[in-house]
Amino acid sequence: MIRVVDLQKRFGRQHVLKGVNLDIEAGKITTIIGGSGSGKTVLLKHLNALLLPDRGSVLVDDRDITRLGQTALNQVRRKFGVLFQGAALLDSMTIYDNVAFPLREIARLKETEVEKKVNEGLAQVGLAGAGYKFPAEVSGGMKKRAGLARALVVQPEIMLFDEPTTGLDPLLGKSIHQLIRQMHAAYKFTGVIVSHDIPEVFEISDRIAMLADGVIIEVGTTEEFLASENPMVRQFVHGDTEGPIAVL
Repeated sequence: MIRVVDLQKRFGRQHVLKGVNLDIEAGKITTIIGGSGSGKTVLLKHLNALLLPDRGSVLVDDRDITRLGQTALNQVRRKFGVLFQGAALLDSMTIYDNVAFPLREIARLKETEVEKKVNEGLAQVGLAGAGYKFPAEVSGGMKKRAGLARALVVQPEIMLFDEPTTGLDPLLGKSIHQLIRQMHAAYKFTGVIVSHDIPEVFEISDRIAMLADGVIIEVGTTEEFLASENPMVRQFVHGDTEGPIAVL
């Protein structure tokens, strides 16, 4: 589904991505882990060309999206749904209208169809009857659920999750992880998660990739990762303060 080839990105003197290579399998959930500031979110933003690389390619269904014109790129982006760290809900809209937004603006459906899809989407994420509320009136967990409903309402082929449990307590974080897995089973999307929740996120991941020093240092199944002999992987997974990864 997605292939990243020799991806490089600088911001001024900071060389964040130094040649990332990664294959993301169709229909699976791949989680990208790594230390703070390692470039996980930067990498995620390249997958749907929110950022463009200084060098390298991102292929979605064998099309290099880094070389597309705006019209063609917008068509590819319709394959994607995104759940942002803070859910990125529009404060001036109700939860219902936030979820309805892409159906009205992109799909341009009739209002009767919008109502049906929004109500179904809210029910799926446990927010049935909460559509009249505004983002300021709901909890952080409910905002995440609403953001997920909005992303999924257009049935994307690919879902990107940027730190989906940031700011949530462990119980709410676990519920969001379980919800992602449930929605994956229902929609069969290709999922990419950027997360720091180690090892909790392993429970919902088919594959893990670790980003360190600007490159992917290891890729494998959850079982392979937990059994890894790579000292950087072992230090990060087990939360050790001593090892090859500097703790700042």
